[in-house]
Amino acid sequence: MSEACKLAAGNWKMNGLRADIEEARRLATLFKEPSCGILLCPPATLVAAMADAVSGSRVMVGGQDCHAHVSGAHTGDISAQMLADSGARHVILGHSERRTDHGETSASVAAKAVAAHAAGLVTIICIGETEAQRDAGDTLAVVLSQLQASVPEGGNAANTVIAYEPVWAIGTGRTPTLEQIAEVHDALRAALPDAAISLLYGGSVKPGNAAEIFAIGNVDGALVGGASLKAAEFGAIISALEEA
Repeated sequence: MSEACKLAAGNWKMNGLRADIEEARRLATLFKEPSCGILLCPPATLVAAMADAVSGSRVMVGGQDCHAHVSGAHTGDISAQMLADSGARHVILGHSERRTDHGETSASVAAKAVAAHAAGLVTIICIGETEAQRDAGDTLAVVLSQLQASVPEGGNAANTVIAYEPVWAIGTGRTPTLEQIAEVHDALRAALPDAAISLLYGGSVKPGNAAEIFAIGNVDGALVGGASLKAAEFGAIISALEEA
């Protein structure tokens, strides 16, 4: 059985201007021959410029969302083909902020994933429970249901990454216990359509806690938010993943 690949993915969310692309260049300089995958997902306005800036390096660039349709009357939306044309190789789908703020469902995430796969993009599909669901003891039921409904038929290790992000831990500074992370990742691994699909943990990952998180079985990397905006901080997390 193939092993899942290690990946450190940075989600810049709605942050970053052209001047901030220098952080991507610094990251490429710091990691010329990394032993894990490195991905930055900036706002759509920076995808093409960042892809150009790190061209020829080991740093990959991705988008933060895409539409399920190839083209059409969808003002303000971006298709998977447009992202690929801009130099993206990955796209984040189903992040809890989009599920909450934009009413995205697992079905709509799966439809977007089909479009992304057709455009040659690797999808990072996000799943995770709210604090109320955690407190009710429904964590595994929620994340396994989201997994099944969000990953389309044909999802495999070549085109799909899963990111477990407990909603209550994103940007709050709180993280589950190591045992709680292990429980979810073990359950996800057992339920994956392809056991070699990479499983990332996300939710307040920082240089100070990265090493202990990466030491957990079935954690193949991280989807990092605010700590990915600066090369030095994200670089420390990447180094921890390389050493895991």
